[in-house]
Amino acid sequence: MPEFLTTRELADLLRIGERKAYDLAASGEVPCVRAMGKLLFPRAEVIAWLNASRSGPQVAEPPLPPIVAGSHDPLLDWALRESGSGLATYYDGSFDGLGRLKDRDAQAAALHIHEADGFNTQSLRDTLGEAPVVLVEIAQRQRGLLLAPGTGGISGFQDLKGRKVVLRQDSAASQHLFDAQLSASGLARADLSPLPDCARTEEELATALRDGKAEAGFGLGALAGTFGLRFIPTHAERLDLAIWRRAFFDPPMQKLLSFLQSDRFRTRAAEFGGYDITGLGQIQHNGASG
Repeated sequence: MPEFLTTRELADLLRIGERKAYDLAASGEVPCVRAMGKLLFPRAEVIAWLNASRSGPQVAEPPLPPIVAGSHDPLLDWALRESGSGLATYYDGSFDGLGRLKDRDAQAAALHIHEADGFNTQSLRDTLGEAPVVLVEIAQRQRGLLLAPGTGGISGFQDLKGRKVVLRQDSAASQHLFDAQLSASGLARADLSPLPDCARTEEELATALRDGKAEAGFGLGALAGTFGLRFIPTHAERLDLAIWRRAFFDPPMQKLLSFLQSDRFRTRAAEFGGYDITGLGQIQHNGASG
């Protein structure tokens, strides 16, 4: 749904008549703005207003599964293993992670969604409103075109026409961004020669290139050295971990977060290359309700 609702969309959300929606706005009971003669309703604020109006007994929620979903990141994946947190992983892209977070099928999700004014925050609000979720910065990363050894003639997206390319799954934020860059270059997936199977993780993409199965892919600069690939940087992005607040202070998550502040983690980030962890631990969003 859009960030701002029309009167009709608000009425549909609340299951009331459009006239009643106008009355709520006129009385100042529901959050709204007036722009260019129209009434618009900030969706996240409307959801927070609904949550604040809740009455009756508070029913205990079932425990959240000890799973970190979302985007695969090699540095964070290493930290999850080395921290001894006991948290399991399910990597199928940032957008899949948001869905699992909303459905409470995971207690955290790694995200790197490019937005008009930043990263991840608006996408999180669009999916969960002002639910009690904390968005913690992990690192800034370099993303761009990874090229297989010996591949020439590629300096940007415009040179990918007819080339053998390894793609990511549609639920991956990197694939959304890649499609947008292709479009900006006057290309589409139909102009490429993609592998029949997509890469489900960053490392699968890099492995396919190292093994000569494809010429190019849109991946992380941090893997270029490890896999012997050429890297053309095109984007900087922020990797965040979105965590349900009620899981934030549980021992498994605290064990991971403590490890992220360790010298071992800083050393490993420097060894990978392509990471800037200056902002590590900064809270980029803190849901208000709950």
